Amino acid sequence: MTGNAVIACRIRVTGIVQGVGFRPFIWHLAQELELNGWVRNDSEGVEIAAEGAQAQVDALLQRLRSEAPPLARVDAVNAVDAVPDGLAGFAIAESAGRELATTRTAIGPDVAVCADCLAELFDPPGRRWRHAFITCTHCGPRYTVTRTLPYDRPQTSLAPFPLCPACAAEYGSPADRRFHAETTCCPQCGPRLSLTDLQGNAVDGDPITATLQLLRSGSIVAIKGLGGFHLACDAQSAATVARLRQRKNREEKPFAVMTANTPSLEYYAHFSTQEQALLESRERPVVLLRAQPGCPATLPGVAPDLRWLGAMLPCTPIHFLLFHEAANRPSGRQWLAAPQDLVLVMTSANPGGEPIVYTNAEARTRLIGIADAILDHDRDIVSRCDDSVIRVIDRKPQFIRRSRGYASDAIRLPRAGTSVLAFGAHLKSSVCLTRGNEAYLSPHIGDLDNAATCAFLEETVSRMQALLEIKPEIIAHDLHPDYFSTRAAIEFAGRHNLPVFAVAHHHAHIAAVCAEHGQSAPVLGLALDGVGLGPDGEAWGGELLRVEGANCQRLGHLRPLPLPGGDRAARQPWRMAAAILHEQGRNAEIKTRFQQAGAGTVATMLQRQLNCPRTSSMGRLFDAAAGLLGLCAEMKYEAQAAILVEQAASRHIEKYGWPRAIEEGWRIRADGQLDLLPALASLDGAHDVELAAAQFHATLVAALAAWVEQAAKASGLETLACAGGCFHNALLSIGLRQTLEQRGIIVLAPARLSPGDAAIALGQAWVAIQSLES
Repeated sequence: MTGNAVIACRIRVTGIVQGVGFRPFIWHLAQELELNGWVRNDSEGVEIAAEGAQAQVDALLQRLRSEAPPLARVDAVNAVDAVPDGLAGFAIAESAGRELATTRTAIGPDVAVCADCLAELFDPPGRRWRHAFITCTHCGPRYTVTRTLPYDRPQTSLAPFPLCPACAAEYGSPADRRFHAETTCCPQCGPRLSLTDLQGNAVDGDPITATLQLLRSGSIVAIKGLGGFHLACDAQSAATVARLRQRKNREEKPFAVMTANTPSLEYYAHFSTQEQALLESRERPVVLLRAQPGCPATLPGVAPDLRWLGAMLPCTPIHFLLFHEAANRPSGRQWLAAPQDLVLVMTSANPGGEPIVYTNAEARTRLIGIADAILDHDRDIVSRCDDSVIRVIDRKPQFIRRSRGYASDAIRLPRAGTSVLAFGAHLKSSVCLTRGNEAYLSPHIGDLDNAATCAFLEETVSRMQALLEIKPEIIAHDLHPDYFSTRAAIEFAGRHNLPVFAVAHHHAHIAAVCAEHGQSAPVLGLALDGVGLGPDGEAWGGELLRVEGANCQRLGHLRPLPLPGGDRAARQPWRMAAAILHEQGRNAEIKTRFQQAGAGTVATMLQRQLNCPRTSSMGRLFDAAAGLLGLCAEMKYEAQAAILVEQAASRHIEKYGWPRAIEEGWRIRADGQLDLLPALASLDGAHDVELAAAQFHATLVAALAAWVEQAAKASGLETLACAGGCFHNALLSIGLRQTLEQRGIIVLAPARLSPGDAAIALGQAWVAIQSLES
């Protein structure tokens, strides 16, 4: 057809297109293009009926992608011809909730308050001045308030709050930015803040004012956020921070802090333009920053003995209001550009090691003895979702924890496959559910070593299936039979009569990187972490692999070292240091070299090979280095030893540059085994600990690069996928990538996921999908 002849088409848009202002966006386009028809949400995404001239319909199709709202993610736009119905005008129609058998859309993540809402929040004459639940189609909660799709108010935790006439008018006006903003409300019709003690007794006065007074007087307050409660206190009060550590049973693990803005943070930490962009991004993660020299004194006890500070900026209106109160309630947003004095510890509200508290009832039971008061409200959190944590390495963001702000965003797989539910690993657990060519990873669950976290895993499995309306066809899990995740997977498969597929831990690590990068061809894989069960039943952790789809071949591994006392050696680096002396034939020196109780017993265990299983773990090599250098004898939190070794090396490298690798510091055996014992042995008795730590890193980079290069030449493969928790080490990651790329090897590293065990579920799912095709 040509000219002004009317044509019609039905358009399907999929991706993150609900709850992000997509229907109002289409309405405005239709008005501009003089199209007739309608738009509505349904379980596949957004459906459009458009009638008009060919040129106008073509323009609509093109602009759906190029001009989509900022929170939208358009995965596909499909149009089919239709018969014109003579439609008049363009309307936003009621959602079609259950017309289709399969849900194909997804809910967007929670995001921080937008600039327009902040302008209203701090406008005294406005009707939303200091409204703690201000939001619009461009900001606010999504994932954590949605019970089911399509994303409409009745399916969210805002359903109990009917809109007042003024809000209803905005909601129904296509020209308003709150048009069909499902979580919109105002002080007249929205949720209410309350401040109470742990017994439920109300604290007098305005909740925000009273909360700030408590914080400044040294109290610890549980504050309800998007995906759960934070424990907040004055970060500049050594006594209060120490009390929080004691109550939470968190000896030395660092806390994150929140400041009003980046100018307020400059006094405590250095940050690059990229790090500032992450801090100010709509996802509002915790970002690990280089601490200023005076930070340990000004924020005493927040990050003991560390050069890094985890920092975040306000995310919810409640956070902003606390800083606004501290600034004496100024009008407008200008105050947000100036430094503010208030600095708050902002850490997950939970007893040590358990999931974040997210319901009002949980807060009043699980936080007894931890919090002094609770800043609460009556808008339910449907699903708990902890803070995301990111570190910039070599100008690239690296996830330490992928959760709030990112959790519901799908990973596109290289191709579509059978729907798989993967139960992940034991530590830093997450689960993965696939649909077509999309993989959905859950928010951070945690370490499955307590009943509460195990229950959270099962809760998450149910939540993801219900929200995405996916029934898995195959279940994947780790090889380790004693992991709770393995037992839960097998039990789930039995209940639903589904097949199960076990995936080796380090195969899953490399497969996750391949899935993320769309890599289907065979690759070399370098998996370096603390521990994972290998197919031979041994403890692996320093592996050179050849991975091709569902097949994985071990090409080499680090020289296995004994673990005196088994798992205790992973918590007490001095034991790994003792193991190094033993392997050198210096067992008799262990009793005098180490002052810890039990040193003699450890020497005997090593000599008689009693309770000393061997492991190829790279993580344990870092522990041994920390023990030999006197940096850490017993760890107070996971990976503390490795962090301190990296930190010592960084100090030297920043002053003097990289040292040379230790001469003859490694050996590559004919069977592909990499022996780093000579490098470790050279650390014992080092006079310059920082130089020795830097030399150890230089030797690791040189040895691993030589090992990979040898395997690349033998196999003909030129692509290496790197994964495992040891790649959180910036010196190792940057040094190895640069060295290998100079030698013509392509290095793939995680970009949208953590290199650690949180990505294991994706790898399990991708291996299971490919196993059905082989």
